Amino acid sequence: MMEECPSTRDHENGDSRRARIETRHGDTITTKRIARSLVPDNTDEMETTVEGDCLVTEIARETTGGLHATVDDYLVNLRVAAQLSTEDAESSTNLQQTHE
Repeated sequence: MMEECPSTRDHENGDSRRARIETRHGDTITTKRIARSLVPDNTDEMETTVEGDCLVTEIARETTGGLHATVDDYLVNLRVAAQLSTEDAESSTNLQQTHE
């Protein structure tokens, strides 16, 4: 059974579209390193927190298209940050990668 990351906050700011992305990165040090690399790119509608080895990012946007674009950008940044946080340049998260 997969353990869920702890909840960090409830959105009550009126934004109607929300996403919560939770990823585990093996240990707190790696998770904090990844978070530090992601936070500078966060918009005002995003909040990233660390709970142990769990990285939680909550995104709230007014439109579905805006939410989709923000989540997509975040996931690309997360993949790069996770890869750069390991010595072997392998992703420290379980994001699936597809090749054509």
